[in-house]
Amino acid sequence: MDLSLPTILGLAAVDAVNPCALAVLTLVLLAILTKYPKKKGMVLKVGLSFTLAVFIFYFLYGIIIIRVFQTALEAIEGVKTFLYSGLGIFALALGALNIKDYWRYGGGGFVMEVPRGWRPRMKRLVAGVTSARGAFVIGVVVTLFLLPCTIGPYIIAGGILSPIEILATVPWLLVYNLVFVSPMIGITLIIYGGYATVGKTSGWRERNIQRLHLFAGAVMVILGILLVSGLLH
Repeated sequence: MDLSLPTILGLAAVDAVNPCALAVLTLVLLAILTKYPKKKGMVLKVGLSFTLAVFIFYFLYGIIIIRVFQTALEAIEGVKTFLYSGLGIFALALGALNIKDYWRYGGGGFVMEVPRGWRPRMKRLVAGVTSARGAFVIGVVVTLFLLPCTIGPYIIAGGILSPIEILATVPWLLVYNLVFVSPMIGITLIIYGGYATVGKTSGWRERNIQRLHLFAGAVMVILGILLVSGLLH
């Protein structure tokens, strides 16, 4: 397996532009600005605290994912032969579903985002954020809500990394998650610096949500083809 940096960066980029991850951060920042309209410093503290929580816990999830794959590789003889093909098929399926949300958003009764039934509860949790510490706690909780819409590329990355020693995967996971949270950091700094409002940021997301799905889908399809064809072995 060629553990090329572009492969990991591509998967991380798909996660980074995921509409639901960006939506949660804007909800958190909106809650803070509503409560403290004149305290821009709170935006910086809360945004970075929330992002730190997501970074730490997604890193831990990555370790768990890799260990699950490693256990399977050790326990099931011959599974490694089919691992990358299976990951490729999974990537193609995720890509197709994201492209579906570009052409027909919500088609089939679902979108590749936070399940709609979970959203009211998540919004209530986020609305209660009043401090940096609270944002960290909510960040930890929200990672569980985000998993259904962000875990796909991470599973593929974990499968790709699983043949190497667990300690050797740490730098790869750090890079992956730094890319994953980079839009959260960027949005926080943009709003803190006064270059855009939460409303404008949220509006940009809404206007481009289908394009984000198209980008994610296209990258996943390309990676899927490379995995199935053996070009990434």
